[in-house]
Amino acid sequence: MTETLVAAARRAQQQAYAPYSRYQVGAALEAEDGQIYTGCNMENASFGLTICAERTAVATAVTAGARRFRRIAIVVGSEPPAMPCGACRQVLAEFGLDLPGESVGPSTRVSWNLRDLLPGAFGPGNLA
Repeated sequence: MTETLVAAARRAQQQAYAPYSRYQVGAALEAEDGQIYTGCNMENASFGLTICAERTAVATAVTAGARRFRRIAIVVGSEPPAMPCGACRQVLAEFGLDLPGESVGPSTRVSWNLRDLLPGAFGPGNLA
């Protein structure tokens, strides 16, 4: 994973709005054209309305017109570094299961591929 992508995720992590859990997450998603889109988690007093960093990054990218992605980096403050939640996995899968990712904690990194995190994924092909 490029250090540029991880650095962008770290900057996004600093913007996280996490007054309840204090668990700040940043994500950086690289589009096919090399553009990097970031997101942070945004909590809500109605906990079900909380938005994860990964989904914020995807929404930012889609708003800008991006639809194809090369890789994603997620920065968290815990060890081992957290993987994307189920909802984020499903949102990322909408744009392709071959997305490589890296979860980065304070001292360790875990590389993964979305296809491995979401076996038997439901996707656009299931709607035909």
